[in-house]
Amino acid sequence: MTQTTANRFETRLGGVTVTGRAHSLSAWFVLALRLMIGYAFLHSGWTKIAAAEPFGAQGYLLNVAATNGNPLEGLFYWMGTTDWFVAFANLAVPWGELLIGLGLIVGALTRLAAFFGALMMLTFYFGNWDVAHGLVNGDLAYMLVFLTVAALGAGRILGLDALIERYEIDGEALIERYPALEYVLG
Repeated sequence: MTQTTANRFETRLGGVTVTGRAHSLSAWFVLALRLMIGYAFLHSGWTKIAAAEPFGAQGYLLNVAATNGNPLEGLFYWMGTTDWFVAFANLAVPWGELLIGLGLIVGALTRLAAFFGALMMLTFYFGNWDVAHGLVNGDLAYMLVFLTVAALGAGRILGLDALIERYEIDGEALIERYPALEYVLG
């Protein structure tokens, strides 16, 4: 029987070192998270784009925060009454969801896609504010899934990011030539 070794990881933050060991099946679960959240966003974006009526964010922005004790009610009201922001949101939400989902499914620009997905979920978290059952809801959980996908470099697991990072320019791997790409790939 072949024995596999677990992946080890370590991080240091604020003088505290945390170490861990991932099970050998962890890569499959990370891949599953990436594909699940990618599909959810791709589907959500596509249904908004393909809908008979064009997507409109204004009603949500004006009404949701005013009805739920939201600490950012004023910000949501400003967003909903500012024409350029409403026009931006009407485009950014459906197309952002679609492109984030597509990026995650194919594993390309995964960290960038996950960052914008987490940012959208943070916005939805405050928009859908309801602490009647505590501070944790589905929007916060999705945000943490996006951050996990980014932190674990999920695009390198059966994704295009692994190929992009190895692409060579003058005999040097792209990621070595341009180290800042580490923040958008992976």
